[in-house]
Amino acid sequence: MFFQQIVNGLTLGSIYALLALGYTMVYGILLMINFAHSEIFMVGAYCGFWILSILPVLNNYSGFILILVFLATLIISGILAMFIEKIAYKPLRRAPRLSPLISAIGVSIFLQNLIMLSVSFQSLPYPERFEIKQFQTTGIVINSLQIFIFCFAITLMILLHIFIRRTKLGKAMQATSQNHIVSQLMGINVNGIISLTFFIGGGLGGIAGILNGMYYGSIKYNMGFLPGIKAFTAAVLGGIGNIKGAMVGGFILGILEAFSAGYISSENKDVITFLVLIIVLILKPGGLFGEQVTEKI
Repeated sequence: MFFQQIVNGLTLGSIYALLALGYTMVYGILLMINFAHSEIFMVGAYCGFWILSILPVLNNYSGFILILVFLATLIISGILAMFIEKIAYKPLRRAPRLSPLISAIGVSIFLQNLIMLSVSFQSLPYPERFEIKQFQTTGIVINSLQIFIFCFAITLMILLHIFIRRTKLGKAMQATSQNHIVSQLMGINVNGIISLTFFIGGGLGGIAGILNGMYYGSIKYNMGFLPGIKAFTAAVLGGIGNIKGAMVGGFILGILEAFSAGYISSENKDVITFLVLIIVLILKPGGLFGEQVTEKI
C-alpha cells in the first residue's frame, strides 16, 4: 500500500510539476501570477484530443506519432500563451499589480466559456490509441502509462534545466528575471525573453494537459481549475520563482495527495494537502527553496 501510493503520487506529481513550471517562470520574469495558465493546460488537453481523434486508423502509437502529438500541442499552447501575454498583460506592465491579476482571471473565464460553447460542456472520453500494460511486483501495480508520464516529465524538466543554465537564451532569461532595465542596457531583448518565457511555460502546461487527459481518461472545459490551483500551490510550496522548487513542490504535492487519499480520506485529500501547505508557509514563508530578499529603500 505504501509503495503503491508512492507510484500514484509520483504520477500525479509529474503533471503538477510540469504545470507549476509555467507559474514559477512567469513569476520569476514579471513578478505576476498567470492564473490563465490553468486554461492553457485545458486547451492543451483539447489539442491532444483533436489530434488523436483525426488518427483513428492507428492502433498503436509509434515514436513519430508521440512526437507529433506533443510537439504540435507544445507549439499551439505556447503560441496561445504568447498571444495572451501580448493582449492581456503587456499593456498592464506599469499598472498596479492587481490589474494583471484581474486580467488573468478574465482571460481564464473567457477561455473556459469559449471551449464550453464551441466544443462541449460535457466530459469527453480521451482517445485511447495504445494498449496500457500492467506490471505487478511485490504487491505494487504499475502500468506503462504511469511509467511514461513520469519518465517523460522528468526528461522535459532536465531539458528545461539545461536550457536555462547552459544556453545564451536561458542566461538571458535569468538576467531578465533579475532586472529588466539592466538587461536592456546589456543588449537583451526583454520583450522577446518575456514572450519566450510564456511560450515555454505555456507549452509545458499544454503537454501536462495531454498527460492529465491520458491518465484520467476524460477532459472537460473546466478541467484546468483544480490542477491549476494545485500546481500554483506546488510552485509556492517549492518557492515561487524557483525552477527547482516548482519541480520538487509538484512531486511533494502529488505524493501528499496520494497518501491523503489512500490512508485518510479521498474526499478530504485536498483539504489535507492545502493544510500541509499552510503549515510549511508558516514555518518557511518563502517556500522550501525560496530565498529571503531584502528590499532596499
